[in-house]
Amino acid sequence: MDALSNFDFSALLPFIAVGFAAQVVDGALGMAFGVISNTMLLWIGVPPAAASAGVHTVETFTTAVSGISHALHRNVNWTLFLRLMIPGVIGGVCGAYLLSNIDAAVAKPFILAYLAAIGVYLLWRSLRYPPTIREPKIVEPLGLIGGFLDAAGGGGWGPVVTSNLLVQGASPRTTIGTVNTAEFFLTLTISITFITQLGWAAFTIATVGLLIGGTIAAPVGAILAKRIAPKRLMFLVGIILTITSLFGLWNAVMRHHAG
Repeated sequence: MDALSNFDFSALLPFIAVGFAAQVVDGALGMAFGVISNTMLLWIGVPPAAASAGVHTVETFTTAVSGISHALHRNVNWTLFLRLMIPGVIGGVCGAYLLSNIDAAVAKPFILAYLAAIGVYLLWRSLRYPPTIREPKIVEPLGLIGGFLDAAGGGGWGPVVTSNLLVQGASPRTTIGTVNTAEFFLTLTISITFITQLGWAAFTIATVGLLIGGTIAAPVGAILAKRIAPKRLMFLVGIILTITSLFGLWNAVMRHHAG
């Protein structure tokens, strides 16, 4: 109780704000919460495995609220959900175990460069012609890779899975809703795996603030995904994916040169 009485609640406010903003973007566009939150935790000196564990712990709650909201607004394709969720969970466990035991940062610049290229393509496609909606063919491998990269890289499920489904012609609204809903089961599994490997060290002031802000914002994203036109959704996904990927790539290159 003494620790609670001496706690400075104003220290939570910046993290609440970041959590709120990141979750509005994530809920509306199917990506960015993990990337934004994980980057911020790394900036303040949290070790990579603990940062990823903290973000996934927060996302367990935010994706639960977001998934329920998307389901209520009929943004979820349940067949696609099952095809993504099961391999995503398998990939997530493997990635969380890997990050807890070895450094998986070597491949990150290549993944970010690929995602930046996908972002530019989505931008071009949204500007050139209206998206043609068709059922995606490559789904299960995408879920497996997306889950693995999300856990090993501290974020990546949304950027990898959402963008590649959109490239295959999937509906932007139901893709975003389905990817967000499947992410709950992924983050829950990853969080449990991290806790078994690292203990409860991921619970910090930062994760509590992100949790509060993200949970408050979760229903907003589902409403935006339903109301924004598909062509505009694809354009916004392209912008966010390109910016976050290039920013992450720049950070990775700077850290490599500094090392």
